[in-house]
Amino acid sequence: MRRMRLVSSVAVAFAVVALAGTAFAQSAGTWTLNLEKSKYSEGQAPKSMTLVYEPAGEGVKVTVDQMPADGPAIHYAYSADYDGKDVAVIGSPNGDMAARTRVDATTTKLVNKKEGQIVSTMTLVDSADGKTLTVTTTGKNARGQNIDSVAVYDKQ
Repeated sequence: MRRMRLVSSVAVAFAVVALAGTAFAQSAGTWTLNLEKSKYSEGQAPKSMTLVYEPAGEGVKVTVDQMPADGPAIHYAYSADYDGKDVAVIGSPNGDMAARTRVDATTTKLVNKKEGQIVSTMTLVDSADGKTLTVTTTGKNARGQNIDSVAVYDKQ
């Protein structure tokens, strides 16, 4: 009986580790914005955007390269665990802090702040096949405009 419980416990532990690893593995890599599938408020869609997610300790290193519809290119990066704690974002005009929380195996919540105030919230959802990332954003951008977008990214 003890042996059966031990085997069951080990199997559950391996399943949890495998599920967590698979969920992160779907996010890791380079993602390119698919403008045709995305929905932005008029005048807010960028010309292009690329996200790079790399494993970093217990979390992820995020690097963003964006070409806005107007203005200079934007490049920013940060590293964060999935613990909901604020971390510094370097180079973003839309926020100086970010906090990531894992909702489930394929969903992450991201809260962006500027000068201590929440400016936007994002829900990031990986598709079951790991080929599509959908980012739903609400809040305000650096210009004070309301954001209500659904950005769809394709894995490269």
